[in-house]
Amino acid sequence: MEEDVKLTKLAKCAGCGAKVGAGVLAKLLENIPVRSDPNLLVGFDKSDDACVYRVSDDLAIVQTLDFFPPIADDPHLFGQIAATNALSDIYAMGGEPKLALNIMCVPKDMPKEAVHAMLRGGYEKAYEAGTLIAGGHSIFDEEPKYGLSVTGFVHPDRILTNSGAREGDVLFLTKPLGIGILTTAQRAELLSEEGRTLAYTLMTTLNKAARDCMVKYRVHACTDVTGFGLLGHLYEMTQGSDLTALLATENISIIPEALTLAEMGILPEGMYRNRTFAEQAVDVGSTDLAVQDALFDPQTAGGLLIAVDPADADALFAELKDAVPCAQRIGVMQQAGEKRILLR
Repeated sequence: MEEDVKLTKLAKCAGCGAKVGAGVLAKLLENIPVRSDPNLLVGFDKSDDACVYRVSDDLAIVQTLDFFPPIADDPHLFGQIAATNALSDIYAMGGEPKLALNIMCVPKDMPKEAVHAMLRGGYEKAYEAGTLIAGGHSIFDEEPKYGLSVTGFVHPDRILTNSGAREGDVLFLTKPLGIGILTTAQRAELLSEEGRTLAYTLMTTLNKAARDCMVKYRVHACTDVTGFGLLGHLYEMTQGSDLTALLATENISIIPEALTLAEMGILPEGMYRNRTFAEQAVDVGSTDLAVQDALFDPQTAGGLLIAVDPADADALFAELKDAVPCAQRIGVMQQAGEKRILLR
């Protein structure tokens, strides 16, 4: 029954490619009053991955919510990917996810076996993360959607935001780029079997191991690379930190098939939104257009982008190599210049 349901055919867009563009989102949030509370350490006004509220001197809660339409036809696999993506926001803040609630939209005629499989996929990934799913909310909708609201714990003094990077910090990325391009090709039935397997493997790999490595070192900033693409999320990091990022593009791992597809012009709509948002802040140098497209490509359940003290960079890199899908040392943060991101 699970194989009979082609979920991606029921949705107009897929995964984090459905995300509202960063520029549009900023305008939607304009002039909304922000309430002051000394215990609200990170709120929606910070463009960060999750909110953080201090409960005591030793404990803060980290909360996030993430859901999207299907990025895989198989309901069980879709559930796994959606949960992996939602849990990632807690890891990006340096936290440990502990409790989650389902959020689900399903068509009235969706087979119950498919709904069960989707939920089971989410439960499996949550339990792998050491997280309990304790309930949730569901509604009927023409398009299926699934995700999690996740609560985690972190010490108030060890919160990682996307705006704390310091001059000289070394940048690491923990998964290769190109997921959005691959899944776009899959919807058009142009993706190889190897590409499909790789995409699904990456999207169901938790960022737990990356988080467990980085919290041992002097990491100053972190975010996960998802719907805004590497350059969109890095742009937010450079803005928040008032720095410029110098990227060594030859050190950035792009899935070879994704690069080939980009050269053919097979690109997700979200890539164009991300380019519109961030391109004015990027000096592309002599970087090939297809590589630029991959750097703007919206990722679903992408890796962590980590800014670490240069004195700890070698040690962190060595540990990441054995722990994450693809450890990459991609650049350095430097004094703010005319452009926020330099591709070299």
